[in-house]
Amino acid sequence: MHMSRAKGNIAEDKAVTILESLGFTIKSRNFYSRFGELDIIAQKDGVTHFIEVKSSINYEPLENITPTKIRRLLKTIDYYILKNSITSAWQLDAFVFRGEEYEIIENITLF
Repeated sequence: MHMSRAKGNIAEDKAVTILESLGFTIKSRNFYSRFGELDIIAQKDGVTHFIEVKSSINYEPLENITPTKIRRLLKTIDYYILKNSITSAWQLDAFVFRGEEYEIIENITLF
């Protein structure tokens, strides 16, 4: 396994634990399409959350969520919604780790 993939899995595992403690139900992890990958798909209060997990100690992890990345994520979300007949409201969120600190940024398509 590639080193950054292993680190990504650790961050995703931590994110899942935190999300579950906040009342999210995890529906899927690492959903792939030809456009890209969705790290975590979760449900809370009738809303489907597509969550991109980023972590770094050395730089600002949000810098890796570029407009191009967001476009690919949105195409993957469209595919997931179609494939799974999702009819609920949904949003794209970022779960960012900066060392041990974390932040959940909701609806990143708006910034």
